[in-house]
Amino acid sequence: MAMAPVVKLVLGSIAFATFWILAVFPSVPFLPIGRTAGSLFGAMLMVIFQVITPDQAYAAIDLPILGLLFGTMVVSIYLERADMFKYLGTLLSWRSRGAKDLLCRVCLVSAVSSALFTNDTCCVVLTEFVLKIARQKNLPPHPFLLALATSANIGSSATPIGNPQNLVIAVQSKISFWVFLRRVFPAMIVGITVNAVMLLAMYWRLLSDHKEEEEIEVSEGVVAVEEEDVTSHRFSPATLPHLSSFRSEETNVRTDPETLRNRGASSGESSASRDHQADAESQGESYPTVNSNVLLFQTKRWRRVLWKSSVYLITLGMLISLLMGLNMSWTAITAALALVVLDFKDARPSLEKVSYSLLIFFCGMFITVDGFNKTGIPTALWDLMEPYANIDEAKGTALLAVVILVLSNVASNVPTVLLLGARVAASAAAGEEEKKAWLLLAWVSTVAGNLTLLGSAANLIVCEQARRAVSHGYTLTFTKHLKFGLPSTLIVTAIGLYLIK
Repeated sequence: MAMAPVVKLVLGSIAFATFWILAVFPSVPFLPIGRTAGSLFGAMLMVIFQVITPDQAYAAIDLPILGLLFGTMVVSIYLERADMFKYLGTLLSWRSRGAKDLLCRVCLVSAVSSALFTNDTCCVVLTEFVLKIARQKNLPPHPFLLALATSANIGSSATPIGNPQNLVIAVQSKISFWVFLRRVFPAMIVGITVNAVMLLAMYWRLLSDHKEEEEIEVSEGVVAVEEEDVTSHRFSPATLPHLSSFRSEETNVRTDPETLRNRGASSGESSASRDHQADAESQGESYPTVNSNVLLFQTKRWRRVLWKSSVYLITLGMLISLLMGLNMSWTAITAALALVVLDFKDARPSLEKVSYSLLIFFCGMFITVDGFNKTGIPTALWDLMEPYANIDEAKGTALLAVVILVLSNVASNVPTVLLLGARVAASAAAGEEEKKAWLLLAWVSTVAGNLTLLGSAANLIVCEQARRAVSHGYTLTFTKHLKFGLPSTLIVTAIGLYLIK
């Protein structure tokens, strides 16, 4: 592709630079409008500067990717309502055998859940719970937060629905879900194992020196607290005013003498009522109200169990359909709508939890990246690098991996995939070599998120969720993340490249 005219080249570069600054630094002092608005702002500049036409801008939006992203988010919301993540959280502390065992469990649960429900969802749900367990056991939080974030990124590499850049790659390359899983899954398993071993090696003494103040075994009381922690992020006190009124009424009942006297009188009446009920039962009479309440409770309970089982079955059917090679976007949307119909109530509360800001961010990013491609700059840079980035050679693969690692942390992984994806695939031979190029791009761009704290949204989610925790907040610093993220990323990336090739 030839370079665009100088005016279009300069204006397109300005628009892309604006998008990049606002995407990487969403709170810059001169324009603190955030990533989503920054994405739309970059897209608007591309059209206003006439780098692309309005029709080209609309055509640049990849609807299958947006559909797949929307569908998976809705499915994750209904799985959350069906207590799937509560069970995953409880699994972390079930018969835990100390700090090192807990660290390995965090790595495993985080990897598996992120592969099936996206890494961002996994980190949103599990961060505060992991932090709570660490505080309960008097353990340093940052090894477990690092385990959660890094394992979520590595685990999400195994499936097309694990993270946004994999969605882009799966749709653009037309690689089926099963082929994607089969080729990347071994690298993911080895990568998670190596990552866990490195965490244990780096923090072995730290985990050994912290003795647990309480030996917390599985008990009903602990499980109750843990379940509350897992689901607490879904609601705020402002949305549950009846709880505060209930507590205030309970306090008044405890302290009001008149109430206590009335309670004594009512207690006597209830005792007489129970005696009367016993006499009636001995004479063959029944109390249909009590029986109907029990029956109603049991009906609601079994209806809840049936609904949760149906949600799990629909999700399993979605995964099986994806493995069979059906259209990924429409499979996810169909599963989402099946869950909406199954719920048999107004879907607005559930649909309001969808991250529409992320969908809008993707729309703006598609337009901005397409406009930047039309300037000819990415093609010119790739032409300079292509002779040295041949994936058939170890040296070329290493160079390409370094470029992807750097770009993923500088420009974010999704824009990197959009900029390099088609070029990397085109440089490889058709058939298996092309698939290999796409999968290498998926692996490196995903694991690159572990390099720095800013490398992926999952890292930022863990950091922010931990900082905002009410009674046990913790700040995961950039330095602490880099100290582990740098060696882990380089080693895990190298191992994955060897296994995928």
